[in-house]
Amino acid sequence: MAYEFKNSKGVAYYLHSREVTLKGGRKQRIYYFARDVRPGALDAVPPEYMVIETTKTGMPILKKK
Repeated sequence: MAYEFKNSKGVAYYLHSREVTLKGGRKQRIYYFARDVRPGALDAVPPEYMVIETTKTGMPILKKK
């Protein structure tokens, strides 16, 4: 089951991750929220991160602790 975050407006977002290749060839893992469950959905927030909500749009983002 994907990690779900409901913002102050009541909209549900689901946490996902994906590994991308940067221009220099280095691989990096990115985290993002989507309104639906897609491939790459995570069950929990990574331990070194916490979820915060942006003030204007209510979109959740991950922030390092």
